[in-house]
Amino acid sequence: MTMALAILFGCIVGFALGLTGGGGGIFAVPLLVYGLGVHPSEAVGISLAAVGGTAISGALPRLLRNEVELRTGLFFAIAGMLGAPIGSYLSKKLPGDVLLTLFAFLMFVVAYRMWQKAKPSAGPKPACEPDADRSACQRTESGELILTSRCARLLLLIGLATGVLSGLFGVGGGFVIVPALVLFSGMHIHRAIATSLFVIVLISASGAFSHFISGKDFPVMLTLEFLVGGFLGMWLGGLLSKRLNGATLQKVFATAVILVALFVIVKSTLL
Repeated sequence: MTMALAILFGCIVGFALGLTGGGGGIFAVPLLVYGLGVHPSEAVGISLAAVGGTAISGALPRLLRNEVELRTGLFFAIAGMLGAPIGSYLSKKLPGDVLLTLFAFLMFVVAYRMWQKAKPSAGPKPACEPDADRSACQRTESGELILTSRCARLLLLIGLATGVLSGLFGVGGGFVIVPALVLFSGMHIHRAIATSLFVIVLISASGAFSHFISGKDFPVMLTLEFLVGGFLGMWLGGLLSKRLNGATLQKVFATAVILVALFVIVKSTLL
């Protein structure tokens, strides 16, 4: 029964990753804690390993199809890999209930931002059109990122914050990466999803390694079962992602995140 649940939950996580390029870790931690009875601190390590491993199956084909913006992704990944150990250290200093409650409120913020971004604009606007009011990064007419020093600093800062959140909450960081890429670098949502998966692989690896060397218990079999379901879910999510436009993708993601956040708050404060 535990194996079946682990595979099912892994499939949910993989589906979220394949569909939106993020959100896998958001679902992984509550599912592990409340569905399988895993301690919150242990769930962080399992989540990082499972989310990172699952993301590989989605990142590789997209990388081969040249859908990943490597330079931008590497900026996020390098900074994120530095921040993940910091978050991992902080996670050991917080009680389980506090960790989950903070996690839930973070999800509300992310969901709000995703929904706001999905609102239709006053008129059509090319993805590469500069917008100085909302972005420090600009793009050429062909959509190529103009990597100024200001843009580089912004990407590194956001990447560092993503890494800290990754290590702290046991998430790959895609729920932050995708909105950040769209909002701050002007990247199209579908390309941001592909780039996010690439970044998640690297950041999750850093966070998982930090948890492993810290001496925490790491149930290998449970992680592998999660991965089996994750690979299947990634494939299904990727298929559906191709059939939905960017605004719909973001609204679906935001709605799911809000539901999970409400569930986490109820379980951590009332039960």
